[in-house]
Amino acid sequence: MFPSKLKKGDEIRVISPAESLSMIAQEQRELAVERLEKLGVSVSYSTHAEAEKIGTSTSIEKRVEDIHEAFSDSNVKMILTTIGGFDSNQLLRYINYDLIQANPKIFCGFSDITALSNTFYKKTGLVTYSGPHFSTFGMKKGIHYTWEHFEKMFTQDSPVVVLPAEDWSDDAWYLDQENRSFNKNEGYEIINQGEAIGTSLGGNLCTLNLLQGTEYMPSLDNSILFLENDEMTIPQTFDRDLQSLIHQPGFERVKGLVIGRFQKESKMSLDLLKEIIRSKKELEHMPVIAQASFGHTTPQFTFPIGGTARILARGNTTEIEIIKH
Repeated sequence: MFPSKLKKGDEIRVISPAESLSMIAQEQRELAVERLEKLGVSVSYSTHAEAEKIGTSTSIEKRVEDIHEAFSDSNVKMILTTIGGFDSNQLLRYINYDLIQANPKIFCGFSDITALSNTFYKKTGLVTYSGPHFSTFGMKKGIHYTWEHFEKMFTQDSPVVVLPAEDWSDDAWYLDQENRSFNKNEGYEIINQGEAIGTSLGGNLCTLNLLQGTEYMPSLDNSILFLENDEMTIPQTFDRDLQSLIHQPGFERVKGLVIGRFQKESKMSLDLLKEIIRSKKELEHMPVIAQASFGHTTPQFTFPIGGTARILARGNTTEIEIIKH
């Protein structure tokens, strides 16, 4: 079930199912709203978007109430998360999935939001999206690629060919918007050759793995997995997280793997990544593409959880295409 695309006059609701909107600087919020309004839409905030934490997280009741409120509001056509965090999976048992299924809307975010986007798809059949947060659009520089793919994904129906971004950055842009450091992107890296088409799933690997063994884990059958991790994930952790996913029922029917660029702090080199991938016999039969422009570095493309993707990795030719979104 695909949600309707955005049209002029639609409303985007910003919710905070992980970290609170209170941590986002006012000038970044204003820039994000200004940028989103270029689509001809309005932006509103959920009732508890700025709720402060009690202990390690905002109350489950407030965060769930905001999710239900957004899906219930007929004026809201897109739900955009404020930012990631650590505790979205606290909410899964308390969400009304019948409500979501009866009121399909665009739902977009990444990082910790991976727990919600994959669960919504599994429990309701609603295609969700791994893409920028509301806070992402508070970035002054280096946002063009992110915006281009966001706009295509949510305003057009035609297939999207995902080319590598021209450059990438891993600096703390939210602390210093003017002094940015950008690196030339050398393009995709083929680790295993092949071609595949399948259901696009994934997001943040360590968050996706929180769903293992639960009713919230989507089927891996005939899927192309898009996986990324943040600066807290060292190579050894990525290795065992990936192995854990490989042990999931149905992994033998996964068609391909696309890996997002790692943050510098993770200390993951391309040689180490190749070593990890090639150590796993379960991956030998499928194409594996690395250095893709999504995840915790910027910029990032948006992809659907539950859509259809095609990847090609042969010789010097590498293609990623989102066919249905």
